Amino acid sequence: MSTQTSEPALGRRSFLRGAAFIAAAAPILTEAHLAQAAAQGATQAAAPPSGMALHGQSPNAPPPGMTLINANENPLGPSKAACDAIARVAPLGGRYDLNGETDLLARTFAAQNGLKLENVAAYAGSSEPLHYSVLAFTSPTRSFVTADPSYEAGMFAARTSQAKIVKVPLTADCAHDVKAMVKADPQAGVIYICNPNNPTGTLTTKQDIVWALENKPAGSILLVDEAYIHLTDAQDTLDLVAAGKDLIVLRTFSKIYGMAGIRCGFAVARPDLLAKLTPFGQNAMPITGSAAARASLEDAKLVPERRKLIGDTRRETIAWLKANNYKVIGDPQTNCFMIDTGRDGKAVFAAMKARNVMIGRTWPIWPNAVRVSVGTPEEMAKFKVAFKAVMDSPPMAFEDHVQLAELDYFAML
Repeated sequence: MSTQTSEPALGRRSFLRGAAFIAAAAPILTEAHLAQAAAQGATQAAAPPSGMALHGQSPNAPPPGMTLINANENPLGPSKAACDAIARVAPLGGRYDLNGETDLLARTFAAQNGLKLENVAAYAGSSEPLHYSVLAFTSPTRSFVTADPSYEAGMFAARTSQAKIVKVPLTADCAHDVKAMVKADPQAGVIYICNPNNPTGTLTTKQDIVWALENKPAGSILLVDEAYIHLTDAQDTLDLVAAGKDLIVLRTFSKIYGMAGIRCGFAVARPDLLAKLTPFGQNAMPITGSAAARASLEDAKLVPERRKLIGDTRRETIAWLKANNYKVIGDPQTNCFMIDTGRDGKAVFAAMKARNVMIGRTWPIWPNAVRVSVGTPEEMAKFKVAFKAVMDSPPMAFEDHVQLAELDYFAML
């Protein structure tokens, strides 16, 4: 069964006429925005010491010593090859792209994945093309269909385009229910499939994605977000792009490549689909991001080594949780997982933060579940100590942990 929400209608002609303004005015949300908003909604920020921001510490920065496993970041950071590439091109930063770094990056990615150069558009992360894809293919008459729970940024873009948002619960094993999603609205513009899924870290089979592609409503596209695909052994969908199908695939260097603060990503699709994103604008790629991303792609050992390290840490942590009778949701395969705490998830979030461990947010459909990112083994050891202490304590209401009334953190963005 699906649930629907809608925004006030807007005439299609006026919508299209105002598209450029909408794109400029609407916030392009990232995982960082959502994680920060959840943290700000959980506790009232104390005033920073006078002068803190003038001595290299932002007043919005987390306290020193805080364990940060809340934003699905890679604590390993960029590889040495990526850092070396940044150092190489940084002196050229007075020019926009003197050496054609972004073109070289796109050519490298295309060659590695059996694609034509015209199939690849580079962006400063995957948030821009996600946002623009939703604006381009949804409208007051073409809805945005998404799993529930799943990554929320596309819904904000859909609100901007005045599109109906249709949420479809995950299956019992936490995969996308593609048959229900395809049937949810015959006027769908975008069917969004985050695979592996954020926040559950679970997989939807390629067979199911192909079925959705073959049975989707006419005129719609699949928007397949593969931000976490490298953390698994699952098949990707780039070959479907090469075959000319109706989908846009998103990639980012923020996860396994550890470049969340450097920014690089791709939209991968047929040229005519990519062309529909261009009216919404795009900043020039920073040469540092392009060079670091290309160096990462050319490091053949990087992905398998990091996949194993992160996977081993995830499996060990989940084994500990299960041994202590904590309920892990589904079969996570990436750098995040969800725990059904059996109590108010926002209260657990706040209690963990009070113990200097920042975990991820809750989702409305599962208010007792919290998302946890996979950090280093040392960080996960701190998580275990804090989580056991919280769960061994009597449950408390969210308001008992905070100075603020309970907030909808989306309203803060």
